[in-house]
Amino acid sequence: MEAPCTCHDSAAPSLWRDISLSTVIAGFVAVVIGYTSSAAIIFQAAAAAGASTAQISSWLWALGIGMGLTSLGLSLRYRMPLLTAWSTPGAAFLATSLPGIPIEEAIGAFLFSALLITLCGVTGLFERLMRHIPSTIASAMLAGILLRFGLELFNVMERQWLLPLAMLAAWVAGRRLWPTLAVPGVLLTGVAIALLQGQISTQGIPLTPTLPVFTAPAFNPMTLLSIGVPLFVITMATQNLPGVAVLRAAGYHPNSSPLIAWTGGATLLLAPFGGYALNMAAISAAVCMGPDAHPNPKRRYTAGVAAGVFYITMGIFGATVTGIFNALPSALVLALAGIALLGTLSGGLSGAFEKSEQRDAAIVTFLLTGSGITLLGIGGAFWGLVAGLAVLKITTAKAAS
Repeated sequence: MEAPCTCHDSAAPSLWRDISLSTVIAGFVAVVIGYTSSAAIIFQAAAAAGASTAQISSWLWALGIGMGLTSLGLSLRYRMPLLTAWSTPGAAFLATSLPGIPIEEAIGAFLFSALLITLCGVTGLFERLMRHIPSTIASAMLAGILLRFGLELFNVMERQWLLPLAMLAAWVAGRRLWPTLAVPGVLLTGVAIALLQGQISTQGIPLTPTLPVFTAPAFNPMTLLSIGVPLFVITMATQNLPGVAVLRAAGYHPNSSPLIAWTGGATLLLAPFGGYALNMAAISAAVCMGPDAHPNPKRRYTAGVAAGVFYITMGIFGATVTGIFNALPSALVLALAGIALLGTLSGGLSGAFEKSEQRDAAIVTFLLTGSGITLLGIGGAFWGLVAGLAVLKITTAKAAS
């Protein structure tokens, strides 16, 4: 078992002496996994908000720059592989909840969520606040949000069966042979088949740096409640908590509150440009925390630095990333999003029904969230959370009596 890594070693060797080819590759793989596993979902979320092509490019610019600067800065500051990421479950929630909501109000909800996250970090309320939302309820809400994406993977086979079926087969093979790179393999398979079928046109893909687009926020109380609050809960409960847990499991023990504050503050600055939610990474960060990144735990922070540089590069060329996804057939994008979220969906379901005494509350949360209904102008994710907590309170009180 590896010795835990402590932060702020005053005699820490220089970055240039610590960096190695293995840490650079680990950082690159982490970025590739992050983008190939969920960039399609970001694209869907921005489109659901009614964003133009320029605004979608700006979203990817803001997220790339935000992840890059925070990953690079935090990794250097704490001498740990502290990677940040966009909130993938948050993007999935937005993709299902933003249609019909003006993009200005969506930006206002992003700012509201970011403010709540920042306050949780600055005041140290992060862990105390999350204790009021049981992991089973958070997992059930996450699973309900992702349900549509999983179903769409198979629904799309009615219209075009070969492409999604081949991608699904590639995912199964990847999970068996090379689990870490299963999703990038799915993307390569889908692109190869689409190219052979003549479904991809690379004409018109811009190769120039992206210009960020500022969108002035508007604050509608109903939108803040139906979009901002669930986005905050999803990001904190399903992203930041696992991200910190992965760090501690790998032997790194930073004070989590400043990390949360930095991600929230970065989101506050970048939300008007489309940076809807930044958080501590879990899956992609794990790539940079193992012995494959570097045998010496104290030198693995350079993988986080490398990932930051790659993220910034991807952000600068956000318009190119947008152009690439515009060139892909819709069946490929839908299948990629569904497959990329299968692991997260199954994990959410597993966590939701882990405790038998909380299953009644979890199933109510899952079904109400997954139904996609809107009551009083507020989306199903919020009502799923409220109903689940209410059922949990009633059933646990009955069990205690």
